[in-house]
Amino acid sequence: MRNNVEILAPAGSRESLEAAVHAGADAVYLGGKRFGARAYADNFGEEELLSAIDYVHIHGKRLYLTVNTLFKEKEMEELYSYLVPCYREGLDAVIVQDIGAMDFIREAFPALPVHVSTQATVTGVYGAAFFQEKGAVRIVPARELCLGEVKGIKEQTGMEVECFVHGALCYCYSGQCLFSSLLGGRSGNRGQCAQPCRLPYMVRDHKKRDILSLKDLCTIDMLPELIETGIDSFKVEGRMKQPDYVYTVVSMYRKYADLYQEHGKKGFAISDRDKNFLQGSYKRRGYTRGYYKQHNGKDMISFYRPEESPGEGLPVPQYKMQEKINGKLILSKGERVKLYIGTKETNIFCEGDRVQQAQKQPLDAARIEKQMRKTGSTEFVFEQLDVLAEKDIFLPVQSLNELRRDGIRKLEEQILAGYCREIQGDERKSLKDQFREPEEMQPELSVLVTDRMYLDLVLGDKYIDTVYVDENTGFDAVRTGNKGKKVFLAMPYIFRENAVSRWNKLYSEIVRCFDGVLVRNIDGFQWLKKKGYPKEIRSDDNLYVFNRWSKKAVKDMGITRFFAPAELNGRELKELGIVGEGLIVYGNHPVMISANCIQKNTKGCLGKEKRLYLTDRYQKKFAVKNWCTDCYNVIYNCQPLMLLSQSGEIKGLHPGELRMDLTFESLKEAEQLIRIFGECFKENLSVPVPDMDYTKGHFKRGVK
Repeated sequence: MRNNVEILAPAGSRESLEAAVHAGADAVYLGGKRFGARAYADNFGEEELLSAIDYVHIHGKRLYLTVNTLFKEKEMEELYSYLVPCYREGLDAVIVQDIGAMDFIREAFPALPVHVSTQATVTGVYGAAFFQEKGAVRIVPARELCLGEVKGIKEQTGMEVECFVHGALCYCYSGQCLFSSLLGGRSGNRGQCAQPCRLPYMVRDHKKRDILSLKDLCTIDMLPELIETGIDSFKVEGRMKQPDYVYTVVSMYRKYADLYQEHGKKGFAISDRDKNFLQGSYKRRGYTRGYYKQHNGKDMISFYRPEESPGEGLPVPQYKMQEKINGKLILSKGERVKLYIGTKETNIFCEGDRVQQAQKQPLDAARIEKQMRKTGSTEFVFEQLDVLAEKDIFLPVQSLNELRRDGIRKLEEQILAGYCREIQGDERKSLKDQFREPEEMQPELSVLVTDRMYLDLVLGDKYIDTVYVDENTGFDAVRTGNKGKKVFLAMPYIFRENAVSRWNKLYSEIVRCFDGVLVRNIDGFQWLKKKGYPKEIRSDDNLYVFNRWSKKAVKDMGITRFFAPAELNGRELKELGIVGEGLIVYGNHPVMISANCIQKNTKGCLGKEKRLYLTDRYQKKFAVKNWCTDCYNVIYNCQPLMLLSQSGEIKGLHPGELRMDLTFESLKEAEQLIRIFGECFKENLSVPVPDMDYTKGHFKRGVK
């Protein structure tokens, strides 16, 4: 039986931080005013952050700072100065999504542990091993993993594993959602999600339901299994929630984790009263055990918004939490008063004023002890205080107070000194002058096809240089000759155990039939690396390259060309530098990748691909494809991206490749679009934009 499970609490405010420590959390995670994935929490300014770090350390806890957004190029220049004060103060770890930011932190702050955010969409051993090689010590895997997959990560890498045990669940794999971003400009990758998934949508029968809204996670009765799986840290979601929620949830998970670790399964049982307190602390959508024992299912969905009802959790204690200390006070006439105080780990000594001969009212030990125990608003309280005083002595009360304050101040300084770090010189880094951009070139025109019906058209078209095909188009379709085109196999958006098993069997065919591979996640890339894949690897736009550090990271990985992310505008793409890289200029962009299934949750599983549509309150239709081979859904934007009218700006960026994604177009529409884009970008002709409903995406507006 394991006895070292960490209870990790959220804190969106100082009140929540103190509630978490009161409740028995071992560690707290929180965000500052910048770079956190919860931009609308209260969050902490610099002085508040430093005070929070000191507070948890005084109480023997740990603090992790979220810097888990994607960083724009200019923001990378600010990251160093943002982290320096916290690093010096003894910050215990940072939680990171951006692979460029991770490399920057590892180089600038080598003693600062890095935890990989769930936003990085790590779905298995391969992804975890990749980040382990980059120096990360802890992985927060995708919430969609089952217990067996989590156990595999722990056993095969030995990394610390942190998993969510309670709180809100996203419908989408974290880090793979552009729904809020493309609809309203509020990016989940930048901490500003507007939660369009919580709104009602119609499917088929015109019946409005909250089909994308998951119930909240509650795993209190699964704690024995979670502990034995090897999870190191039990994470509670809720940086946007109130202190009483934090106190209640952390208290319950602390209580029952300890109960199991002390008494085992025979002594483990959740009382109805405690479960009511736990689930009553935040009443929204009902509760689910999440994905630990099931891949998906309608019982995980909250189809209708219940009536609002206030939470009924445990009240946060109003008394101040203080650490117990022991002390010894020695008073001898003519000598300076001596004070020894300390904890089990830290002890200090200090002296005060000289003890005098009493003239009228001598001090007795009881009165001295009473005065010295007045630790008030400090973080300490005397558990034991021995007073050794001669008879007939006198010392002003003010002198005792000053001695007590001086001793507690020195004790606090001594405790905190053990956490503080020094920085050797100024480690700010810039990559602006370290890249040799490829020479400007005429961009290639490529097409990604998700349906076999497009293959003959794109393989025979004069404008197309490269074709990307999804696995479901069939390997035999490209064996008979590719008519001078490069053909790349597009890997699945999600690369879990089932995909690994299947692709292991297909590996030799993949090498033989295709000129290269397009990767869409770190797990898939690492699998190819471990296989010793000999051909070209390119990365899709959802393997985000937001800054020059992440650009360098993917190049160091051996990726020959990346596709620029959808959330950078033209100016930001220029700052990043996409000379010789890829840019998507047309297509219905995926806005969500989900382990849940619209088909299964409405009409039942068919076991084969079925296109459905979600209709929102504005009558916009979002196509949904169920990829049954690996059992995930892709939800596409309601409008295709169209960047024909931006051709001049795009040419000025000098990308090496412009890609069109064909998903729902008829063959006639596809042929027309390829011709228009070919004439525009290959022949430099002025062409009209087709008369159709489309979006310019973020090329102009970008995201905050």
